[in-house]
Amino acid sequence: MTALTLSTAGAATLRADAIVVGVAKGAKGPVVAPGAEAVDKAYDGKLASVLESLGATGAEGEATKLPAPSGLKAPIVIAVGLGTVPAKDEAYGAETLRRAAGVAARTLSGAKKAAFALPTEAAEDIAAVAEGALLGAYAFTAYRGSEKTKAGKGDKADSGPKQPLGEVTLLGGKPRDKAHKAAVERAISLTEEINRARDLINTPPNDLYPETFAAIATAAGKEHGVKVQVTDEKALVKGGYGGLLGVGQGSEHGPRLVRLEYTHAKAKKTIALVGKGITYDSGGISLKPPGHNETMKCDMSGAAAVLAAVVSAARLGLQVNVTGWLALAENMPSGTATRPGDVLRMYSGKTVEVLNTDAEGRLVLADAITRASEEKPDAIVDVATLTGAMVVALGNRTFGIMSNDDAFRTSVHEIAEEVGEASWPMPLPSELLKGMDSPTADIANMGERMGGGLVAGLFLKEFVGEGITWAHLDIAGPAFHEGAPYGYTPKGGTGSSVRTLVRLAERTAAGDLG
Repeated sequence: MTALTLSTAGAATLRADAIVVGVAKGAKGPVVAPGAEAVDKAYDGKLASVLESLGATGAEGEATKLPAPSGLKAPIVIAVGLGTVPAKDEAYGAETLRRAAGVAARTLSGAKKAAFALPTEAAEDIAAVAEGALLGAYAFTAYRGSEKTKAGKGDKADSGPKQPLGEVTLLGGKPRDKAHKAAVERAISLTEEINRARDLINTPPNDLYPETFAAIATAAGKEHGVKVQVTDEKALVKGGYGGLLGVGQGSEHGPRLVRLEYTHAKAKKTIALVGKGITYDSGGISLKPPGHNETMKCDMSGAAAVLAAVVSAARLGLQVNVTGWLALAENMPSGTATRPGDVLRMYSGKTVEVLNTDAEGRLVLADAITRASEEKPDAIVDVATLTGAMVVALGNRTFGIMSNDDAFRTSVHEIAEEVGEASWPMPLPSELLKGMDSPTADIANMGERMGGGLVAGLFLKEFVGEGITWAHLDIAGPAFHEGAPYGYTPKGGTGSSVRTLVRLAERTAAGDLG
């Protein structure tokens, strides 16, 4: 993980491989952002005009690299775009700073040290820059060869991807200021756990399956004071977890239900987080069509987010009790797999007719939600890469929020927007329930095709304990990014929803959610 420190040193005197400054879009061209005064001075006050001559505009996502003048100790200056100059008496938004820092960190991959001289007037600004830099510097290199690829005669050897930026020094921060120090400490803890989730999502399914995922969760819990209980296949049979068993019975890797528990002696509220953990989803007997299997290692992103959020709560010492439930299974076709038309008896006692084995996430979640409900938490939030329909509705960067409580749904949406995670509140129209009527069982796992994401939410609602506030986050779009990196978002696993879950825990601890 990239190291991060605060420094009161001046940008002109700090030794580093590069200095990062901000540039914004002004009415008459690029404008150098606060924090870069010393760097601008080294260019005789002409940094903006130099950047303009190089084609820089200050647009978000832009990064311009230029040689440093003799007045700076660093050899390179990188100017990152911040978008439009804010109105008078307004500051740059946290998400703007977060994304700009991420762009800079990605641009500086392979460098040992960089100084960030971005606008950081408040502790919130420092937190945003720190988060963006640490998330932007992420790289998944666990499966890259340790030796250079052999090259033919006359060819250059391929050294593979560059290592992440080694160290970030935030200029303008005060190491002895309690608020600044706390902001950095929180950012480090949070981003380390988000990057843990990213690592899990990116790990290939031949290495990450229910048993190994459970072992990783157990080790993380032991390291950070989180109690972990693993219910294995034999215990699942004894307990009657028909959803988990039905989804996992086609695989040689048996399912698991992992319970995580973080408690605080002064906590007054308990929230339960439930994550879909399909370590690989082939669709089962209802096999996915060609072109839809290649990224299905990411179907455990919800469980990865829950693990990261619970461990983050423990590391931050939040005054709230948090339980996490990882519903882990591998959905494979075989002679023992669940067939379309089979009926499963769920942990709740309800029976479900399986019309499509590729609608498996709701089955494992239903068992976990029922089990979480038995402990009577104040709220349950489940997280899942649940439906392609939600991607059709909201695109690749926004997750949907459904709930049995409109006020809670609004709160979760506001929290997600606050931390920079795009989301949108979605309804649960009761008329869609009829589409899941079954002539054989209590309910079918499929309903109307139109509004499929909402149908899945309605299915899950049927398994929430009476009187318990519940929300469902369908992160199918933003959980795994297949395009080019942008901002602090890498290609591959993103760690979507972790920041929302952690802020929810913080708000609950502070008593802000009632």
